[in-house]
Amino acid sequence: QVQLVESGGGLVQPGESLRLSCAASQSIFNFYIMSWYRQTPGKQREWVASIDKSGTTNYKDSLKGRFIISRDNAKNTMDLQMISLKPEDTAVYSCNAHTFSSHYWGQGTQVTVSS
Repeated sequence: QVQLVESGGGLVQPGESLRLSCAASQSIFNFYIMSWYRQTPGKQREWVASIDKSGTTNYKDSLKGRFIISRDNAKNTMDLQMISLKPEDTAVYSCNAHTFSSHYWGQGTQVTVSS
């Protein structure tokens, strides 16, 4: 069973940065695409960004320039660097990984942006 574990969430002030990490229990070479999603209470889960095996990245338009997704195949991790954080970025951030036969979710990490 594949496990994805997120870390790096916390409470930050507006304008500050945070780096989230998603650690996989197996080689991320098995995942043809990995993504970050976020969700706030009462709202649908929202796609944030994706990165495929070749390193090609895609972002939600409104987050381009502030969020950067990356993957480290040697460490079996995927990161999300977030800069200039805003209160509306407050959410539970979860990572997702797809193989050709299944997909997996982490448990999520809370990010709170508040003064």
